[in-house]
Amino acid sequence: MSLVLHSVRLVDDGRDAADTWLLVRGGRVAARGTGTSWRDAVAAHPVDEVIDGAAVAGVDAIVVPGFIDIHGHGGGGAAYDDGAEAIRVARELHRAHGTTRAVVSLVTAPVDELARRVAAIADLAEADATVLGSHLEGPFLDPGHHGAHDPALLVTPASDAVARLLEAGRGTVRQVTIAPELPGAIAAIERIVGARAAAAVGHTDADAATARRAFDAGATILTHAFNAMPGLHHRAPGPIGAATGDPRVTLEVIADGVHLAPEIVRIAFAAAPGRVALVTDAMAAAGAADGDYVLGALAVRVERTVARLADGTIAGSTLTQDAALRTAVSAGVPLVDAVAALTSVPARAIARPDLGSLAVGHPADIVLLDAGLAVRRVWTGRV
Repeated sequence: MSLVLHSVRLVDDGRDAADTWLLVRGGRVAARGTGTSWRDAVAAHPVDEVIDGAAVAGVDAIVVPGFIDIHGHGGGGAAYDDGAEAIRVARELHRAHGTTRAVVSLVTAPVDELARRVAAIADLAEADATVLGSHLEGPFLDPGHHGAHDPALLVTPASDAVARLLEAGRGTVRQVTIAPELPGAIAAIERIVGARAAAAVGHTDADAATARRAFDAGATILTHAFNAMPGLHHRAPGPIGAATGDPRVTLEVIADGVHLAPEIVRIAFAAAPGRVALVTDAMAAAGAADGDYVLGALAVRVERTVARLADGTIAGSTLTQDAALRTAVSAGVPLVDAVAALTSVPARAIARPDLGSLAVGHPADIVLLDAGLAVRRVWTGRV
């Protein structure tokens, strides 16, 4: 399949260019330019389809790279913990909202069960390049900040448990969230990073000094910043203060209007420029009806799109990444920065710099938006 998409505003790699066109061949961006020069490219090498972006999405049509979600648990009524078919259903829902590639996040479960799920995701990632691997959001979490994870299933990061999960993933574990104050956590972080996965600080009671030790040991992500961790206090900066001050660290942000106030979203971008990744943390109810669901081992009630446990604890979100984009921009984040937080920043956070860009030679993961930042069409490069 080959195509030209023209007459669009391209927001990519920190730039905002009007009247742009893209030429796609073999699932990759083959050329790009401005104005009507696309006609010369097509005349030299005809394509299967010519698409006028303005005709599809309006005169202010915007093209951005496909979104990358490095932290999500499901959607479309399906939970990622439930296997390959559930992952397929949830991925279809999120792809329709612009998420062309995603890391599959797993909630806390017994180590044996997590190893089985991680191995199944490794099989899926081999067959489907849009599945980027797995994220273990447990079981190495602080019981006092367990969030929507069953505290009875949390364990300390013993070396044999960490090794087993990494080995089960066969190189496809992309991220492991860990509370760095737990016994053995710093050694576990070093082992995770040594396996070429990202270690993330989260669901933690760590102070700033402990968080810094984790970052010095190789941790490079702060799992859903501000949530399930000590807050930012003027005399106790905590993990947030440590992360915003460390250029090595990417901050996950859930911009759903529930997890964080819009002002906090804006502050996060200002405090860590170029280091915010907009994630969904979406559970099965994303794109589905309100009602009763299960997240891991815990019952969740979704009312007016907000997911909570029986005690009122927020239990993931029903967010999609296009909605996160709109929320961030409405909060005052510049469009180029918000787009980067959905594309190049998360790609870099999981060591996939080949993704998150529409530069020539990169996979043709393309999202066409209208002026209101609603998704009008999505393409995924099959590479």
